[in-house]
Amino acid sequence: MDKKTHKFKTFFLPFLLILGLNLTQAQEKKVAPTSQELYNEIAAMDTVLFDAFNTKDMAKFKPLFDENLEWYQDNGGLLSYETVFTNFEKMFKNENKLTRQLVKGSLEIHPIKDFGAIETGIHQFRHIENGKEEIGTFKFMAIWKKVNNQWKISRMISYDH
Repeated sequence: MDKKTHKFKTFFLPFLLILGLNLTQAQEKKVAPTSQELYNEIAAMDTVLFDAFNTKDMAKFKPLFDENLEWYQDNGGLLSYETVFTNFEKMFKNENKLTRQLVKGSLEIHPIKDFGAIETGIHQFRHIENGKEEIGTFKFMAIWKKVNNQWKISRMISYDH
């Protein structure tokens, strides 16, 4: 047996076996399944959030976000709570009839242990521009935090614009 073969058998072969075992064990780990109760709660919060958005009801909309909100947008960067709501206040004053609708079947909910939930999906925004309806379809991820039995969004990621 030459030195290379010996080195492979004594070092790399056991290393590969250990790596293989670790990968097998890693694949066996199970994430906590999403309960129907959690799914229903977050789906309901999504409806509350965007009913307030669609009716431009800032009094109902704003309290659904944590004051330490971080809003990430692929074409706008990281936005603070203050910036987000300054932008929404301006947007709500526009007459372009902007509305949001969740794309049916796109909603996914995943639990975050001892914190809340991840919501992902696809939504469409519609508005009137130059007399015709414009429709944009985008992806989103919201991190919902449950505090004192109330759900609030602590992080929002809007992408694929």
